[in-house]
Amino acid sequence: MTEGYRWDPKRPRWEQIADVIRGRITDGTLPPDAMVSESGIMQEFGVAKMTARKAVAALRAEGLLVTTPGMGSFVTGGEDQGQ
Repeated sequence: MTEGYRWDPKRPRWEQIADVIRGRITDGTLPPDAMVSESGIMQEFGVAKMTARKAVAALRAEGLLVTTPGMGSFVTGGEDQGQ
């Protein structure tokens, strides 16, 4: 999907991946409760696990993802966030 994506050599890849995923969340491509997996990021973007993990952590810190141990990371649902 990002085969033609051009990496900016001046920015860490995890930041660029977080930008792409953030855009997908914002435009609704990734709706609330959609799973965002590290393995999926690794496969799609061709990056190492640590790079995928940093992208997920950044999005979690922004409140865009919530991670449930043993289940994965999911797009938050706005006001449903607190459950």
